[in-house]
Amino acid sequence: MSSHNEISAALHNAKANSGVALVPFFTAGYPSKETFTKDLIEISAIGDVVEVGIPFSDPMSDGMTIQRSSHIALKNGVSLSWVFDQIESVKKKIQAPLVFMSYLNPLLAFGFDKLANRAKEVGVSGFIVPDLPLEESDDLRKSLENKNLGLIQLVSPTTPKARIIKLCEASKGFVYAVTMTGITGSEKGINENLSSYLNEIKKVSNLPVCAGFGVRSASDVNSIAKYADGAIVGSALVETMEKKQDIIQFLNTLR
Repeated sequence: MSSHNEISAALHNAKANSGVALVPFFTAGYPSKETFTKDLIEISAIGDVVEVGIPFSDPMSDGMTIQRSSHIALKNGVSLSWVFDQIESVKKKIQAPLVFMSYLNPLLAFGFDKLANRAKEVGVSGFIVPDLPLEESDDLRKSLENKNLGLIQLVSPTTPKARIIKLCEASKGFVYAVTMTGITGSEKGINENLSSYLNEIKKVSNLPVCAGFGVRSASDVNSIAKYADGAIVGSALVETMEKKQDIIQFLNTLR
């Protein structure tokens, strides 16, 4: 099975068995480098797919919580190479497909072919790159697809229908449906008028659709479950880490 197909299969299975897939996000090396592999192993035992955030100095689509975590991780000396090495050291203990969420600059600096090779070696199945438009993604996509890795596309409530179709056709692994305009970490939860938006994406996507931005509670996850395959929870999980609360207990309350 191709690596990006492992993502899709995990999400489909979770949807069928649990009613909704859970996709936790957290920043690599936050709150400390020492806890990263332990956190990753524990989160992968609950999440159906796990998003690992690669710290970046200007995470423009993220709210204050993830910005703060990214800043601290960089201050701690976290790099893309370090994240790969850490994952490699525990890859046999990781129970869910891994996706890297990274801005373009760290990937560009690493080199696309080297990136794809290293990802394949350590067991990373896909990438989300929020500042890389579809029209400029050919070079990265080619390197990833040579190793059967997925480049996951994001769709937003302001995306025109024709472009939604285009993005769904280009995506591998799943389609990331942003639930609101703006940045991550909204304290309002998700938009109540999700149904028509998510239904529109589901109609044209052959892949699982996962919704994120503003997912904070079981109520939010249940709302998403009615219309999509998976719920992505990021800022609320990072806040739990920030407060030194039990991340496993928090994730278990979501569905």
